[in-house]
Amino acid sequence: MKKIPRAPGKAPAAPKRPRGRPRSFDRDQALQRAMEVFWAKGFEATSLMDLTEAMDISPPSLYAAFGDKEKLFLEAVERYQDRRGESCPYCNEPTARAAIEKLLVYMAEELTSRDHPRGCLMMMAAATTAGSSEKLQATLTAKRMAAKIRLKARIERGIEEGDVPATADAGALADFYSTIINGMAMQGREGVSRKSLMATVATAMTVFPPIVARERAKAVA
Repeated sequence: MKKIPRAPGKAPAAPKRPRGRPRSFDRDQALQRAMEVFWAKGFEATSLMDLTEAMDISPPSLYAAFGDKEKLFLEAVERYQDRRGESCPYCNEPTARAAIEKLLVYMAEELTSRDHPRGCLMMMAAATTAGSSEKLQATLTAKRMAAKIRLKARIERGIEEGDVPATADAGALADFYSTIINGMAMQGREGVSRKSLMATVATAMTVFPPIVARERAKAVA
């Protein structure tokens, strides 16, 4: 009886090559350009065409690198906060009053700078994401709350260290100065001058509670 030769074993499959062309653009630079578009136009008014033209990439490349528009926007917001937050480490100031004044002065200068779109990306986000997903809105709300909590914490530290009166309401002061910053952002967007915003800063700082001599002496003792 003639033996039937066995079929040779299958050779191992060659590794699959990734589909599409390799990324040929600078992701960091593309994200910077997307951030500037969102900053200038807001989330809802920014179209896919606006983004791809500014980033100099195709729609498939945008989706492959960043996901959808909302994910790209959130990355842009993260970049904005990282870059702008590092520019003003206001909590390092020796007193709470000096810290808040430094923050407000920084905002007046930043909101009217000619080096980038006017106004504040975070305020643009708050005003132009009404039609976005609940997840995006919740994320942005959490970021705004975190900024207010940080402001409150700096004032509470001032109370503990004696440069803010013990009777001061840290929460109310944080709410007040957050409102001032939001208003300044809107005015900056509308083209108000730096001089005008600096006048707002000066007026806002008159509200900050002074430390009386007796309390100052007690804090030093």
